[in-house]
Amino acid sequence: MVQAIIPVPPSNIARKNQPVMAVATVLAEQLGIPLCTTCVTKTKRTPELKDVFDYDKRMETLKDAFTVQPAQPCGKNLLLFDDLYRSGATVSAITELLKS
Repeated sequence: MVQAIIPVPPSNIARKNQPVMAVATVLAEQLGIPLCTTCVTKTKRTPELKDVFDYDKRMETLKDAFTVQPAQPCGKNLLLFDDLYRSGATVSAITELLKS
């Protein structure tokens, strides 16, 4: 059972309406599950990965791009939510942080 939804922090912070946050918010409300917008934060600006096609370049771009607030998601079953899935690089990078 999912105990919290964690939206992936957006790459394009200039966008007024963030699709991942909007969809994750509605999903959390509809399912009655907490939304944790502070569990994972972005620590550096990165280009939108939809424009980076090489997996190794994606992973290099994501290196040290996120931090996890360990007390918040610790020991919970989480749904990591992103608005675009291509190679899984972003989800993999954040999942490794969450596991550690």
